[in-house]
Amino acid sequence: MKLKVLALQGNNKVMQAYTNDKEFLHTYFDYGHEEESSYVDRLAELATRPFERRQLAEAVRTFMEPFGISANADKHMKELAENAVAVIGGQQAGLLTGPLYSVHKAITVILLARKKRAALGIPVVPVFWVAGEDHDLNEINHTYTELNGRAVKQQYREKFVLKLMASDATYDSVQMTSFVKGVFGKFGETSYTKDLLDEVLEAAQQEKTFTQFFVRLMNGLFRDEGLLFIDSAYKPLRQLETNYFVQLIEQSEQLAEKIMQKEENYTAQGFEPPIGAERDAANLFYVHETGRVLLSRKDGYFVNDSTGLRFTTADMLEIAQKQPWLLSNNVATRPIMQDLVFPVLAFVGGPGEIAYWAVLKEAFHHLGLKMPIIVPRMSITLVSPQVKQVLDKKSFTVEDAMSGQVFTAKEHFIESLRDEDFNAALDDTEKMLNSQYEQIAQLSAEQGTMMQELIQKNLQFHTKQLKYLKDKAEDALLLKHVVAIRQFDIVEGELFPEASLQERLYTPYSYLNSYGPTLIKDLLQLPFEMDGKHKIVYL
Repeated sequence: MKLKVLALQGNNKVMQAYTNDKEFLHTYFDYGHEEESSYVDRLAELATRPFERRQLAEAVRTFMEPFGISANADKHMKELAENAVAVIGGQQAGLLTGPLYSVHKAITVILLARKKRAALGIPVVPVFWVAGEDHDLNEINHTYTELNGRAVKQQYREKFVLKLMASDATYDSVQMTSFVKGVFGKFGETSYTKDLLDEVLEAAQQEKTFTQFFVRLMNGLFRDEGLLFIDSAYKPLRQLETNYFVQLIEQSEQLAEKIMQKEENYTAQGFEPPIGAERDAANLFYVHETGRVLLSRKDGYFVNDSTGLRFTTADMLEIAQKQPWLLSNNVATRPIMQDLVFPVLAFVGGPGEIAYWAVLKEAFHHLGLKMPIIVPRMSITLVSPQVKQVLDKKSFTVEDAMSGQVFTAKEHFIESLRDEDFNAALDDTEKMLNSQYEQIAQLSAEQGTMMQELIQKNLQFHTKQLKYLKDKAEDALLLKHVVAIRQFDIVEGELFPEASLQERLYTPYSYLNSYGPTLIKDLLQLPFEMDGKHKIVYL
């Protein structure tokens, strides 16, 4: 395994501003992630704030117990109960762990926690916050596999009518087994396939919901690192959040105003609105019998018009006190809740997350908090030995694939194969036919419209046959050179599928299947620097 760094020319305006523009950073965030002094200052801030550490550590423990607690995880929970601070990252509960970036985020969280533990001399524990409250199952019910240079969507077909949270959505065991086998069938057989597939199928059988299935797989991949998991929809965590829900309800109007004003300033600088903040937003969901519904404020009430829900502030406070699991956060209040519950030293996020965190600074301040240090997750591309061999043979680089040069080279290669004499003969034949049929039409002009239409149809038939010949000749050409063309497809399909980074589409299980079960452990041994540059890992 070999690591290289690539200064990828990204087009994400927010990330460019976050990493290069100090004024942007200090306008929208409290701490710079590159300055060591930020971590010292954040520690000092956290030391002044109360946390229900023992209850929190117990909630994490009871959540993780069914999935297995390693010695390192046990140590981290004990530290969290005492004086540890946390590095947190999170993700929705995608099938087969979701895209590779879920794993990349976990790796960033673990490595950053290790680094800061050593630098600060205090316990720093890695935490993965699973967004189990998310009800958009269409975002998590699929993965992609590579086929002939294309990323092919593999979707779990079961339909869910209600807006169920991922942690409440129970899947059909038979359908999930079939889905997993189908995806693995696309990977190709290796010496690792059987054990890996058996492990995933066992996890699918053991669990019932999307969140449980996700956590069992992720916990298996990162067990030795002591990565702690917590589900945002876990009932004991919700109970721990009771007093914080009370704050969010009582300050709902002011928080909505702060977020909206900040987003207006943000968009005035040319950025896309990351939240779509509204003055009457409650920024809270309620778990109704029809599913999870978003609340807004109207005439002094918390309402959801589509379901007819209507709560007074007193009703909402009572729900928070007696049934907090019926409430959940949206994209605006989730970061605040996370920061209230955990002693967050740093949050690891992707580009989309950093964009919406950018409009929350004043909301944090309104509650007497500062935002944690925001660290961009590492962006990584894995290069299999097969692709590396093709890159070397064709004298391509990974950057060539990402910049479209491989696609252009493939087009030039195919163009060079075409038989120009054959195509020219077909073109000449078509021109001659057009000319001859024009004469025939003139000679039969007096025979009426019906004959003219018949002549045109006859010409169209012959023209269509010529096109058929040209297409068949093209097919035969591509078939004759399929091996050479396939090499271009392999590079494109694996490194930059659908003009997107590999980590946004493919599941890590494709690479575990080809590399072996030590993939995660070996990645964690690489000398990664969190410098904002794209990482290329040759497997």
